[in-house]
Amino acid sequence: MDILKMTRGGSMAKESSNGSTWAVSLTNFLDSGSIVAGASGLTLWQKSFGLSDFDVGLLGALSANAFGSALGAIIGGRLSDKYGRKMIYTYDMLIYMLGTLIVVFSVNFPMLLLGFLVTGIAVGAGVPASWTYIGETSGDTNRAHNIGISQFAWSMGPIIIFVSGTLLAPLGLLGSRLLFAFLTVVAFIAWNLQKKLPESQDWIDQKKKDLESTVENHPYRDLFVNMISVKSILFLCGVYVFWNLVAGAMGFFMPFVYETVGGLNNTQANMLQAVLWIFTALAGYFGFALLGDKVNHRSFFFIGASMAVISWVILTYIGFGWASLLAFVIIWGISAGIGAQAWYALWAVELFPTKYRAGSQGFMFFIVRGTAGIWSIVFPIILSTLGFKIAGTAMIALLLVSLIVGILWTPKTRGKTLSQITKERYGDEQD
Repeated sequence: MDILKMTRGGSMAKESSNGSTWAVSLTNFLDSGSIVAGASGLTLWQKSFGLSDFDVGLLGALSANAFGSALGAIIGGRLSDKYGRKMIYTYDMLIYMLGTLIVVFSVNFPMLLLGFLVTGIAVGAGVPASWTYIGETSGDTNRAHNIGISQFAWSMGPIIIFVSGTLLAPLGLLGSRLLFAFLTVVAFIAWNLQKKLPESQDWIDQKKKDLESTVENHPYRDLFVNMISVKSILFLCGVYVFWNLVAGAMGFFMPFVYETVGGLNNTQANMLQAVLWIFTALAGYFGFALLGDKVNHRSFFFIGASMAVISWVILTYIGFGWASLLAFVIIWGISAGIGAQAWYALWAVELFPTKYRAGSQGFMFFIVRGTAGIWSIVFPIILSTLGFKIAGTAMIALLLVSLIVGILWTPKTRGKTLSQITKERYGDEQD
C-alpha cells in the first residue's frame, strides 16, 4: 500500500467531514436495525422452524446484539489500525449483505443461525472503525456534533424497522424476511458511499511514522503495557459496559416486560418502544450533536446519566400506570440520546493514540457486547425468579456505576485537537 499516494485523499477527509459522517453513520443504523429486525421476528422463526428455547437464545447470543458483534469488533478494530479505516469500509458492508441475504433465504435453523452470526460479525467490525473515522475526520470543535449524528442514525434504525415491521406484520414470516432484504438494500447503499471515502489523514500520518521507525512493537502490546491506556480502558468500560447492560437488555426484552409485568398488549408495548426511540433520536441530534462541543462535558454527562437512573426508579418503584410508563420512555429516551454510548464513542476516539485507536475500541466493544450477551441470559432469570422489582433495582445499580465513574473521571478534551490530547496524555513519543 502506497501511503504517500493517499495523503491528498486523507486531507480531503477533514474538508468533507459532514458528508463522510452521514455515510459512515449508516453503519450505526445497520447495527441497531439488524438487532431490532432479528428480535422482532424471533417468534415467527421459532414457529416456522420449530425452534427450542435454547435455539432462540442461541440466535440472540450470536446476533449483532451480543457475541457475534463482539467477535467482529476485536477482529475489525485490529484490521482498521493495521490496514486503514477505508479497508473496513471497502469490504465490511459486503459481509453484512451476505449475512442479511442468508437470513432472507433461510430454509432451516443452521442457515438462519449462520446469517445472524455473519451479520453480527460485520456489525462488530464496522462500529469501531466508524467511530474512529468520524472522530479523526472531524474538526476540533465538531467531534461531538459528528458523533451525535452517528447516534441519531443509530436511533433511527429501530424507528424505521419498527414502522416497517408494523406494516409488514400481516405477511408473517415473509414480512420478517423483507425487513432483512430492506437492510440489505441499505447496506448496498452504504457500501457504495463508504468505499469512495478518502482514508483518514491521521492513520496515514501514523503509518508514515511506523515506516520511519526502527522499533517494531505490536499495537496491542503497547496498549496493554501503557498504564495511561489501561486506565482509559477501565474508565470507558466503567462508563459504557454497565450502561449497555441495561440498554442491551431493554432492546431485547422491554416489550416482553411491558406485556408480562405491566399487562400491556403487543401493540401498546411496541408503541411505547417507538416513543422511546423517537426521543432518543431527537436527543441524539438536538442534544448531543448540537451541544456536545459547547457545554461542560462533566455537567452534560451527569444530566444524561441521572435521567437514566431516574427513569428506572420511576418504573421500578412507581409502577406500570400510563403516567409512569410515559415518563419512563420519555426520560430514558432523552437520556439514551445524550448518554453513555455517545460519550463512549467520543472519548474512545480522544483518549488513545492513532496507532491503536480502533484496536482499543475493538477490544472494548468486544467486552461490551460480550457482557451484554451474558446479561441477556441472566436478566430474564432474575425477572422470572425474583420479580421485576429486584430486576429493576439491579438495573438502577448498574446505571449508578456508570454515572459515578463518568462524573469522577470525566476527561478534559473539549475543543482540543486529537494530536494535542495525545501529547498531553502520552507525551511527544506517541504524537
